[in-house]
Amino acid sequence: MRPAHIALAALVAAVWGVNFVVIEIGLDHFPPLLFSALRFLVAALPAVFFVGRPKVAWKWIIAVGLVLGVAKFSLLFTGMNEGAPAGLSSLILQIQAVFTAAFAFLALGERPGRVRLLGMLIALAGIGVAAIDEGGSGPMIGFALVIAAAACWGVSNVLTRKASPPDALNFMVWVSTVPVLPLVVLSLLIEGPEQDLAALRGLDWAGAGVIVYVAWVTTVFGFGAWGWLLRNHPASSVAPFSLLVPVFGMSSAALFLGEPVSPLRWCTAALLVGGVALTSLARKATPDAPSPLPAAPAAPPLPDTSASRTPSTPSLRRP
Repeated sequence: MRPAHIALAALVAAVWGVNFVVIEIGLDHFPPLLFSALRFLVAALPAVFFVGRPKVAWKWIIAVGLVLGVAKFSLLFTGMNEGAPAGLSSLILQIQAVFTAAFAFLALGERPGRVRLLGMLIALAGIGVAAIDEGGSGPMIGFALVIAAAACWGVSNVLTRKASPPDALNFMVWVSTVPVLPLVVLSLLIEGPEQDLAALRGLDWAGAGVIVYVAWVTTVFGFGAWGWLLRNHPASSVAPFSLLVPVFGMSSAALFLGEPVSPLRWCTAALLVGGVALTSLARKATPDAPSPLPAAPAAPPLPDTSASRTPSTPSLRRP
């Protein structure tokens, strides 16, 4: 890869890593389901009018939209809203590589080799260490929801492999049109119209900036640049840069949110990043499928940081 292309891949990883801090800030302005709905609405409009018609069957767009957009991001945003730290969330979401390998074996018959199995076991050990750390310092419900979000991401990766979209940006923009209505309905039913209206009426420049970042910067720019890199370079050259996402996520959370990084957290990072690297980059018996696209969601991005937040509007979270 050319130096400029390496810099672009690192920039995308940085954008996705910092996204978890932005999500944390956004949750002080919006309830999680409404926040997720607004993210996809702004990501889809007006981009959907410029990317051309869908290049895969609608069944794949709807399936990925429901699993990735509704399930994964609802679980991620709710998990972070329940106290899962931004830095830890960016790290834990990487377990999606293990879920992807497991679901690909069940659904596609992709049998993992010994190295990949070793990587999966190492990554799962990292989850165990993270559970011990989080169980002693924060609520487990948020931690569990982020793991569930990673599982949904694994399912969506398998669906994306089946769809094999030739244009990642086109696919992601059309996928973004699917979750908006279901998420609005869920927000009205679960979070309530009063809370949603209060968030929209209290919209300020900070809240609008958060929406623009998670929608246009992480989705339109991030996925567009990542898809361009995958079209111009082998997946094995591009995919390793996704391992930088939790590095940027944890460092930016420590810098901007004051999240402490305990020795157990470092141990978790070493196990998860090492395990995911083995799981994702081990040689395959079959040709490379398109590399799964990291979240911004993401996420990506995931001690309780609620005390360190200083929202410009009153917190809208349920007690």
